[in-house]
Amino acid sequence: MPRFFIDSIYAPGDVVTLPDEVARHVQVLRLQVGDALVVFNGRGGQNAARLVEIGKRQALVEIGEFAEVETEPPYRITLAQGIAGGDKMDWLIEKAVELGASGFVPLAAARSVVRLTGDRAERRHAHWQGIVRASCEQCGRNRLPEVAAPIELEAWLASLPERPGHGDLRLMLSPRASVPFAELPAEAPSGSVTLLIGPEGGLTPAEEDAASAQGFLPLGLGPRVLRTETAGIAVLAALAARWGGW
Repeated sequence: MPRFFIDSIYAPGDVVTLPDEVARHVQVLRLQVGDALVVFNGRGGQNAARLVEIGKRQALVEIGEFAEVETEPPYRITLAQGIAGGDKMDWLIEKAVELGASGFVPLAAARSVVRLTGDRAERRHAHWQGIVRASCEQCGRNRLPEVAAPIELEAWLASLPERPGHGDLRLMLSPRASVPFAELPAEAPSGSVTLLIGPEGGLTPAEEDAASAQGFLPLGLGPRVLRTETAGIAVLAALAARWGGW
């Protein structure tokens, strides 16, 4: 059944005008008046809905019964990712949403190929938020992961508390890792998890030292070197299997 994100508060019985981009999607799918669909607002749960009007420029739905459907993993993990070039970042965010990431922090690191500033940074930020919404529609998530605005790695590290809070876990992928994946806790931490991954060229030794000073544990994934767009997906999938996220 088609699922659509509507960023508003509504209740059963309300008739809601779909956002322009959602109305266009409805038309592309050739849905007809009376067709059933599902809507969610990113705050948890979802509502049945029914198309009651389709025009050239807008579509209306009648909101139906609320269902407290939750598909979130039993842990919260933020992916702090060195910004990758081309369409790698788009692909990575899309797949990370499917794998249960609860937040994203796009980082500009010393070896980053892509530099985003001003209007370009704002456009990319909005674009990534759109990818998150579309991915949630597709994979069945009813809570929208947060996407932070692009930020310099140094500034982001400085904004964090000096040490992780009780139950929190900070991990950093590194070829010089001191902690193999097999030694991670068998159960999900009670607090939040933050996973730091460098861009295409990896993190510099100075950046790794700065992250370590903020409580990030260098984590290894074995003898093979993974691309930046592969590494995060591999860890999210492995943690889901380890911590019951499937």
